[in-house]
This record gives sequence, structure tokens and C-alpha cells, in this order.
Amino acid sequence: MTTPGLVVRGALAVRTGPGAGAGGEPGGDVVVGRDGRVLATGDAAAGISGIAAGVEVLDATGCVVTPGLVNAHHHLLQTAFRTLPGTRGVPMRAWLGLMGDAYRRAGIDAELVGAAARAGLAEALLSGVTTVADHHLTWPASLAPADTVDLAVAAAAAADELGARLVLVRGTAGDDPESAAASADAVAAALVGGAPGGVRADGRVQVAVGPAGVHSDGEETFRALGEVAARRGLRRRTQANEQVDVAAARERYGRRPLDLHDEWGWLAPDVTVAHLCDVTDGEIERLAAAGVHATHAPGCDVPMGWGVAPVARLLAAGIEVGLGTSGGGSNDAGHLLADARLAMQVSALVGRQLAARELLDAATAGSAAGLGRAELGRLDPGSAADLCVWDVGGVADAGVADPVAGLLWASPGRRPRHVVVGGRVVVRDGRLVTADERDVARGLSRRLERVAA
Repeated sequence: MTTPGLVVRGALAVRTGPGAGAGGEPGGDVVVGRDGRVLATGDAAAGISGIAAGVEVLDATGCVVTPGLVNAHHHLLQTAFRTLPGTRGVPMRAWLGLMGDAYRRAGIDAELVGAAARAGLAEALLSGVTTVADHHLTWPASLAPADTVDLAVAAAAAADELGARLVLVRGTAGDDPESAAASADAVAAALVGGAPGGVRADGRVQVAVGPAGVHSDGEETFRALGEVAARRGLRRRTQANEQVDVAAARERYGRRPLDLHDEWGWLAPDVTVAHLCDVTDGEIERLAAAGVHATHAPGCDVPMGWGVAPVARLLAAGIEVGLGTSGGGSNDAGHLLADARLAMQVSALVGRQLAARELLDAATAGSAAGLGRAELGRLDPGSAADLCVWDVGGVADAGVADPVAGLLWASPGRRPRHVVVGGRVVVRDGRLVTADERDVARGLSRRLERVAA
């Protein structure tokens, strides 16, 4: 048996994942092996943890333990471009233009990508997110495919430094199809080599590919990146059926976005589609039949007025739904638990009221499923030991009858007490272990000051 390396002791409740129980999970311990995987939880952990003398112990008294959250859709670069004037409550076409102007003024380079990723990933860990899928869409046209690797390496280095897991999605937004494919191939070779599923051997870095959507990329790009994905075994991710996407598909092709995705070979089990605000019942049936995964991003779509995905209908059709924040250019925050709360609150506007546990499962196991990562988003024996310890003993949780549901209903800006990734403590007592939060923020500010000057 694997030797215990960490014990999370005395939790009020441990949510292991979907199907764990709708009426209150048992408490107790979580025992983690030295290989960074879960050995046991609850009653099954009692015998193991009792003999685990000398191992590290995290106090979870008065706390709820959950799997680490998985942000299935972020744009980490946008961490450097939050609350830009003119970018709130505007049509998506106008927003895209304003963001593009900001990127050009800033000058996208490895330093900026690394600083933004470092800030965004630090924010993620401090809010309980242990894995971030970064749909990186901004690659300067002046860079040769081989030179784009430096930007990807900078983001991966930030994740390695902080102890987060990163899924680097080599995206496109109007890029030359041939150059984008060559870049995606070079990025995959540099970050993960020929690793199965595009996941680095240690599980900390993964590479995927993904056009921004039919509003920015055509058939040639979708097919070129699809070929790279097929050759290297990478996941595919894209965006569809937001405001601008539906309008562009109608204007340019006289079609709906998902009609084009289907025609271009992008409705399949290895594909995850983000947003899906405007979908018909027939389209939902088509997505379900194809085995496509979905990602809901209410923290972007709701405040910007771009729509609300009908999550209850997607789930009812058998589609696995994950949760993402999208980027700082539209959301301004990378707090996935807060967005799970928002998703729960607005769900009744487009169908059935979703339960807190459904959204918590979407933010963990649902997101992980779309990444092809069955070992993430759960605390079953053998799963990766990515977990959060949430203190529910303060006044914000006073009077809460169900502490697991209360994670979402109460205290919308809560931070976890402790965060563990692969058995390694990366947040302890609400503070980063691997870096100083203010130093991380100052690093991005210094890079942006040069733009203002």
C-alpha cells in the first residue's frame, strides 16, 4: 500500500464528487499518499490515518472538504486587461475590437503572458481553483510558429512555480491556419512531447487546441487544428452560440454555428464547447448524440448581456457540463465558486432551478470530464489529491443548515483555508505557500506601467 504523506483531519463534511449524497456528506479525514493521490476518505480513512505518524496534518475542524475546483474556460492573458473603459455592457463586436486595441498597445510577449498567468493562477489557487484551462487566443502575427513556444512556456512556468495545474489551449482568433497549426504542433512538442492525451507525465501541464469560434476562424483553421489534435492525441476546445457567434454564422454562411462545427468535424467526444447561450432543443440533441462536452461561463455572459446557457436542459440531455470564468476582459475575476453561485441563481431564468451540488459538481468533475481528466475533480481512492478545505465556522455561515450547499449560497467571495494540489499544500491558512501574493500583483503592474508610459 502507498505510504500516507498527508492527512486532512476532522472535516465536518467531505464532498468526494457526483453521487456522494444529496443530503449531507459524512465528515472525517482525507488521507493522501506520497504519490499525490487519495488513499481514503471518511470512515475508510480512519484506520489509515490512525497509523500515519509523522505525516503532515492539515486541520479541517469545522470545515468542508471538496475536490479542487477546475476552471474549464479562462483567458489568463486578460488578467492584465480588467475593467478597461468602454468594455462593459457593450455588444460583443465592439468588445472584441476594444480588447484587440488593448492587446496591440500592450505588445504581447512572453513577459506579459507570464506575468498575467502568474497573477491569474495565484488568484485561482487563492479561490480554490487547482486546474485552469487557459484558452490563449492572442498570438502576435509577427512571431514564427517556433517563436510562439516562448509564450506557452512562460504560462507553463507560472503554473509550475505556483503549484497549479494548467491546460494550455493553443487557440486562434483569425490567425493564418497553416501558421496556427504549426505553432500548435511546436507548443505541444515543447510542453508535453508525445505524452498520451497531451498531458505531461506529472499531470501538471496539458496542451489542447481550439479556434475562438466561427466568428473569427473558418473551416481551414478548424480542420488544420483538428489534424494536429488527431496526430498528437490532444483535446479540442472552442466557443459557440454567443451573441457575435450566431450573428456571424448567419451573415457569412447563412447557417447556425453548430451546423458549421458539425460539417467541419468539430462535434465529437473529444470536443468541449464553451458558452452555448443560444441553443435550440434540436441542437442540444445533436450535441448529446455526438458526445460533446459543454462549459458554462455565466460570470462573463450574464453581466455582459450576452445570454445564459440553459444548463438544466443540457444536463437533462445527458451532456456533461463544466464551469469556467472566461477572462478578465469580461468577467474581471477568476473566482469560480462565485460563478457557480451566479449560475445557480440565474438558472431558473432559462429553465429548472439548479441545486448547489449540481453546480459544485460542474465546477469539479464536470469541468475535468471535458478535459479528459477522470483523475481530477473527485476525491475517490486513486484520484489526484487536489482538494480545498473551506472554513464554514464564521458568521457568514451562521445558521446554515446544509454546509455543502452553503458553500455556494452563503459568502459569495469566500476563500479556502487550505488548498492542496497533487498532495502538495499550495495555500495554507489563506496564503500562498509558493509565492507572495503582493509580489505577484506588483510583477504584473510593473509590466503594465511600461505600456502606460
